[in-house]
Amino acid sequence: MSVNEATPEESTEPQPDAIAENPLKVIWKLAWPAVTLNFLQTINSLLDTNFIQHIGRNALTAIGSSTTTLFLLVSMSMALGVAATAIVSRAFGAGDMDEVKEGNRKCLGFAVVAGFLLAFVAPLLAPIAATAFVPKDAPAARDLMINYLQIVGLFLPAVFVIQTLAGSLRGIGDTKSPMVISGAQIILHIILNFLLIFPTRTVHPFGLTMTLPGANLGLNGAAWALVISGWIAALVYLFYCIRTPLGKVYNIKLPGLDWSARIGRLAGPAALMSFTRVTSMMMFTYILTQVPNGDVAIGALRPGFSVESLAFMPSFGLAIAASALVGQSLGARNPDRASKLGWIAAHQAGIVSLVMAVVIYVFAPQITNALMGEQPAYAAECALFLKHIAVTEVFFGYNMVLVGAQQGAGDTRSPFWLTLITMWGIRVPLAAFLALSSVNLYFITFEHGLNMGSRGCWMAMAITQAVAGLGSVYLWKRGAWKTARA
Repeated sequence: MSVNEATPEESTEPQPDAIAENPLKVIWKLAWPAVTLNFLQTINSLLDTNFIQHIGRNALTAIGSSTTTLFLLVSMSMALGVAATAIVSRAFGAGDMDEVKEGNRKCLGFAVVAGFLLAFVAPLLAPIAATAFVPKDAPAARDLMINYLQIVGLFLPAVFVIQTLAGSLRGIGDTKSPMVISGAQIILHIILNFLLIFPTRTVHPFGLTMTLPGANLGLNGAAWALVISGWIAALVYLFYCIRTPLGKVYNIKLPGLDWSARIGRLAGPAALMSFTRVTSMMMFTYILTQVPNGDVAIGALRPGFSVESLAFMPSFGLAIAASALVGQSLGARNPDRASKLGWIAAHQAGIVSLVMAVVIYVFAPQITNALMGEQPAYAAECALFLKHIAVTEVFFGYNMVLVGAQQGAGDTRSPFWLTLITMWGIRVPLAAFLALSSVNLYFITFEHGLNMGSRGCWMAMAITQAVAGLGSVYLWKRGAWKTARA
């Protein structure tokens, strides 16, 4: 019987023999739907890159330059998803179904307000971001980026609803429903991309002649595809969740001071962690604007991340499983089970990441040429990025799972400090030193850098990825997360 079909009594029945359970089965039962969803997201991102390369190099540079800004806005919704998972999973593990419903509604109310506020901010932020992150010798890419971000801002309220409800569903142990709903959103997004980006055209599949309609909106079409598919998915989530233990989620409740403080205690550090990660990436992107062929390096960044995600997508699913299982175990007052499941999930992520990283390292040129064959300079730079990042990908697998597990326990502060140290304390200054001959970037000033260009940036990213992985292992082993409040 699935979570959606179970009654609250059946869903919350204690399991005294939890330690004797098959931990791999427990973990992968929750992880595989999230892995599948992440795989679909990766395919979606790769197809985005393939579609956009046909528009031209300015479009590739624009979409690469917009990546950090868009992720900054979206990451705030992900922080609320972390809070929803922590609150709901603890209540679900303790068998308090009223708290499950109330916690979800309060998080959703918080999400709706935040989503509309950021939708207002996004158009104002777009010109500033374009000026900062698009190389000065690519004015056409700057204009494309501004238009893209101003349209995508309309997507933000929807993604806040999606992330919060998906987080709550995972908190009650349901990872299949987010896979199905968000998977359908991805398929719709791909179809809309195909229809909105390109003009009406004639194709000849299997010897047949077909005319495909197209709006010929270019990069703006990609933005509208994201907005339309996102809002449809948000509405589906709202209607679907009525059938689950979350209850009548449409009865949204704005959080009072007590709930705002509770949500803020969990989402605040997670949001700060995302803010730290994204702002450091913004500075990283700015450093790339200063290297030779900076527009190519920036344009290669997004497809590079998309290919890299083939290595870490199992880790993403395992992190979601670990987050829910750790929260439920602590809610049931079983920290030993939480620790055991966290370690096993992390080791699984490390093994899978290692295998996939070897494949990516060996076949990086072939992969990027298949993806961006019409833009060979971008393909070559993307392959260079992948070869560097694959060397330490196994550490990223451990980092992703153990950070997710700590957040599921309600400890969002330790991952924040780890991120702050690795991203701003190490990655940004190291990238500047390795990539440039001299630096005067606000708080970073020196005259004798190694002047390695984009290769220096990729090396800095790989090194800090290893440091973050080792740091997350240390924090999990220390065990302070066991006493965190959700």
